[in-house]
Amino acid sequence: MFKRNRRILLITAMVIVLSLLLVGTYMYIDERPGGLADRQISKAWGMSEPIHIPIANSPEGAVQEFRGEFYTSQFIHKEAVDGGVILFAHKKGRENTSNLQMEYVRKNIFGWKWVWGGGYFIDESVESKFALHYMSIPKLEQVSTPFPMLFGNIQDSSIKRISVETQEDGTVIATEAKLIEVSPGHLIWYVFLPPSASIPYVIKGFNEEGKLITHEQIKDANDSGSLTLGK
Repeated sequence: MFKRNRRILLITAMVIVLSLLLVGTYMYIDERPGGLADRQISKAWGMSEPIHIPIANSPEGAVQEFRGEFYTSQFIHKEAVDGGVILFAHKKGRENTSNLQMEYVRKNIFGWKWVWGGGYFIDESVESKFALHYMSIPKLEQVSTPFPMLFGNIQDSSIKRISVETQEDGTVIATEAKLIEVSPGHLIWYVFLPPSASIPYVIKGFNEEGKLITHEQIKDANDSGSLTLGK
């Protein structure tokens, strides 16, 4: 009886070890640079060949390793989201421009991997005074991300609240944006929209009294631009 129980325990342990090895092997095949996860992202981008996204020890490292050694942006804010982290970065040394970069990275058992990101540069030397800038990031088909989202810089201090309106089955849904002061006098904003949200979006900016002082309808899920007061 003792030998029989010992044999059962040994077989059970071997099954568990083999199962863990199989799971680990599959996850490595999925997550390794150029693996199944990278192929899925490449497919969503419309690429015929898979990209090779490196694995890093930190969210910042994941961005820097993917973007390359010439990535000179300074990270100004980081926030946890479902499945990973979003990072905002600002490129220094750009006179008379407003710029902002957003990067999304996710965590797996091996480390951190870059998934998606984008940014913009706005020429501030023109005469028009901008109220805020924006960039729209669409969701990726069959790739798990917290998108769609919009983000940008707030240029006019009179803006105290931002919302983005979408429609679903004829019902208007207003989603409040999060405003963050990343340094004295420098505010950024971002908002995650419902997964079912579709174009057009309407960005609305309000002052301290709750008065609408700027708005814009966005008709392109990959759009970026600026709003002026009273528009």
